[in-house]
Amino acid sequence: MTKLLLALFVKNYPDGKNPQVRSAIGIMAGITGICCNVLLFVGKLICGLIAGSVSIIADAANNLSDAASSGITFLGFRLARRPADADHPYGHARYEYLSALVVSMVILLLGAELTRSAVGKIFHPQAPTFSWLTVGILVASIAVKLWLWRFYTALSRRIGSGVLAASGIDSRNDCIATLGVLAGFLAERIFTFPVDGWIGLAVALFILWSGIGIARQTVSSLLGQRADPELTEKISRLVLSHEKILGIHDLLVHDYGPGQCFASLHAELSAQEDPLTCHDIIDDIECDALHELNVHLVIHYDPVEVNDEERNQMQAQVEEIVQKIHPGLSVHDFRIVRGAKQTKLVFDLAVPYGVRRSHRQWKEDIDEKLQEKGISYGTVIRFDGK
Repeated sequence: MTKLLLALFVKNYPDGKNPQVRSAIGIMAGITGICCNVLLFVGKLICGLIAGSVSIIADAANNLSDAASSGITFLGFRLARRPADADHPYGHARYEYLSALVVSMVILLLGAELTRSAVGKIFHPQAPTFSWLTVGILVASIAVKLWLWRFYTALSRRIGSGVLAASGIDSRNDCIATLGVLAGFLAERIFTFPVDGWIGLAVALFILWSGIGIARQTVSSLLGQRADPELTEKISRLVLSHEKILGIHDLLVHDYGPGQCFASLHAELSAQEDPLTCHDIIDDIECDALHELNVHLVIHYDPVEVNDEERNQMQAQVEEIVQKIHPGLSVHDFRIVRGAKQTKLVFDLAVPYGVRRSHRQWKEDIDEKLQEKGISYGTVIRFDGK
């Protein structure tokens, strides 16, 4: 069934990165999740009440939260496809992140309530009533959740959706949780040991753990996490594939939600090239980035004096020095400013995030190493992260 649904959407919507396609697939996934989880909730709730099992009721409540999560996912995809407007010029794609955050809050609230109920059952145990019908429903639930796991995972890969990926992980976790409930239910019948409350507590803690994980990932996206290394590599390869591009630096990627990615970078071209030719090259690259990667790219043109022998020698010297100081450092925008009193080496120094050292210390080390080499030029260094 998963392959059939995917084949249908691949045929009718071949471009999985298109915002309208994302919306259609996300809405379909949300409706599917609502239907499956509501059916599972009703079946488990009835069995849990008949058997008097807090762990089965907890598992049923988990399915209800999953149905609510699917509804929020459905709503999030609907809102995310709204076009840009005067107040939101970058679109509304971050609604997808907000929907995932709401889902995590629902999961956390549910986990907290189930923890309270399970603890009460531990202190006041009561053996559940055994029924093979209950066993059958739990087994069927595991099968449905396994299918949903594959379904969500396949769709998330198709459109690159973090929300659907999280739903897939949640469905996989539900399989494990329901398997634990089933094991506990059978164990009580065989060993007559009151484990129902403990199984319910384990399921509740598992739900809390899943909610925390989804919340952390979503908050990170909303705060502005570092760009996907694979995407930055693709952007770099695309720009550097043009033969007149000598190098790039200061690549920044801004994520305004799935399908709304904006980036900027500095591209180095020979100062001997015609500026109009450079402008045309940059325009072509920006168009290619939008067409091939769905990235709105803005490129700043940096002219480089490739025929200045002194400049080239000094840059090589500085690059050798900074590599010895720290292998993660890199130099760009290098030029020589010749003044009446002193010649200065002006450049940008990219320092890896997480390296705790003051800018003054970096500069002092570089100046000292230059003096050791007999280079009396001053330095003007601009620092940025990478």
